[in-house]
Amino acid sequence: MTGPAAGPAGGRPLIITEDPRLLDDLLRLCAAAGADPHVHHAVPERSDGTAGAAREGDAEGGSSRPRGGNVGWDSAPLVLVGDDAARRVRGAPRRDGVFLVGRDLDDPLVWQRAVEIGAEEVLRLPEAESSLVDRIADVVEGAGRPALAVGVIGGSGGAGASTLACALAVRAARAGERTILIDGDPLGGGMDVLLGGEGAQGLRWPDFAKSRGRVGAGALEESLPELHALRVLSWDRGDRVVVPPAAMRSVVAAARRRGGVVVVDLPRRVDEAVAEVLAQLDLVLMVVPCELRAVAAAGRVAAGVRMAARDVRVVVRGRSPAGLDPEAVAGLLGAPLAGEVPVEVGLPGRVAEGEPPGAQGRSALARFCDGFWQRALGPAQGVPA
Repeated sequence: MTGPAAGPAGGRPLIITEDPRLLDDLLRLCAAAGADPHVHHAVPERSDGTAGAAREGDAEGGSSRPRGGNVGWDSAPLVLVGDDAARRVRGAPRRDGVFLVGRDLDDPLVWQRAVEIGAEEVLRLPEAESSLVDRIADVVEGAGRPALAVGVIGGSGGAGASTLACALAVRAARAGERTILIDGDPLGGGMDVLLGGEGAQGLRWPDFAKSRGRVGAGALEESLPELHALRVLSWDRGDRVVVPPAAMRSVVAAARRRGGVVVVDLPRRVDEAVAEVLAQLDLVLMVVPCELRAVAAAGRVAAGVRMAARDVRVVVRGRSPAGLDPEAVAGLLGAPLAGEVPVEVGLPGRVAEGEPPGAQGRSALARFCDGFWQRALGPAQGVPA
């Protein structure tokens, strides 16, 4: 959704309606999204005195409901116009972020009224409640461009996918990007362990297992452990290894909402929950050791990933003792080659001592990650030494 920058209204939506039942519903949905709306019965007066002042008694009456203050039609980040108020809004200046809201599904003239007021969409309650809460919450949270979401998956066992995912997150954070690392593999041992922070305070996946609907982006980020300038969502040491697909979808969507970078370490088995994650990713990197058995295994993994992912690319790890070429590996898998990552001598020992993958800026792994982010995020992005 696009719209004007929030002015005096801040992140508060504007509601225009005289329908008590509709107003109660909209106030309820605003409360669910954490929003404190302005309410008017007609188009509020703009700062220059134009664009249709509210009628006497409209917005500043004695009602106990939330009412308008210093907010104008042009400054509210989101405008929800009740179907009953469309006539009174007609003639107001055109702007983004206007939605016509009502209940009558069979009204043949509703689309005509939406066009007359320049509405982006017609929202019918109760069917559109979930969508409307999301739109309101975006306003409250100041949602802008979503994060670049990259998944990393091993084409075979022991391919080094978790190591690459961790290194990508570390390098993005050191480049100044808002970074969240999500551990999508419950049997992988824990990304917090790989970062040397298994004892760090914060929530883990089991805490989100019952999440339904929208998860607040700010609340999610603040609740997660912070390690090496990034936030990490990992697993605890308990027995729970399943997160329902709906919860997985909500959490990943929240992680993306504030922009920056989201890196997801993926399991090789694509179930319904993993498919929910794959559908939200911009790119999946499949790490494949440069050997024939690994390539054969990766072919089966790639088939499952492609069912839900929009863009899958191959990262070849190590050199082939049989002289297998990285381009040939990518060709056999029918995916573009994203690059080569050599096996880094001494990395397991440094990780055991608490140094995460990618921490050494001159290492081959760090150089690969820095180059990847420069290409993915654009040449203006700097990377640390």
